[in-house]
Amino acid sequence: MKGIGLFGGTFNPIHMGHLRVAEDVRAGFNLEKIVFIPSAIPPHKDADGLADARARYAMILDALSPCPDFSASDVEIHRQGTSYTIDTVSYFQTHLPKGAVFYWIVGLDAFLEVTTWKHWQTLFDLIPFIVMTRPGTAPIADPLTEMENYIRTRMAEEYEYVSQQSCFIHKTKQPIYLTRVTPVNISSSFIRARVRQGLSIQGLVPDGVDDYIQHKGLYQWPKTIWIPN
Repeated sequence: MKGIGLFGGTFNPIHMGHLRVAEDVRAGFNLEKIVFIPSAIPPHKDADGLADARARYAMILDALSPCPDFSASDVEIHRQGTSYTIDTVSYFQTHLPKGAVFYWIVGLDAFLEVTTWKHWQTLFDLIPFIVMTRPGTAPIADPLTEMENYIRTRMAEEYEYVSQQSCFIHKTKQPIYLTRVTPVNISSSFIRARVRQGLSIQGLVPDGVDDYIQHKGLYQWPKTIWIPN
């Protein structure tokens, strides 16, 4: 059975960069599909300027409509309380077909905070990680060295890097893959800033997402609003 990638995040909003790197990962790892999972209440991000989770989910559905290998899940929206990765991984491994192989997809910038996540040690018992070298708030010059230092000093010295597989392996933990993806100089914060300034975001997000943002009045100053259907 081909693997299934689980791609979590705020997606505030989803943009062309998200779609580009997800396709790179899907093709590179020969995944059956990738599931986009918007967080309802992210534990590590300021909620100021965060669009309602239902609005972000609606934009994801619109963005993925022409992409048969991508789907979306609202599992974190229906769950009460803060959205924790450990709970989401447990849900998918419990509710989807037995034998399905899952991978957690994350950007390098977020991975370098993984030891602050809830039950992070257990998380690496449950699921392999695919870490993307996409730029974060500050692009990392040497992703492999940065990641290796973090893993061995903050997580466990026993991880060993296997260059042929671009993978860190551990005798008892799941592997951690480092994969290079197409550099796309787009961020959700950049898009939100352009919307606040009344500037066009055409080409930065799918057309349907652009229309949705304008119709619902999302990301307007001084705060995001959401108008129910």
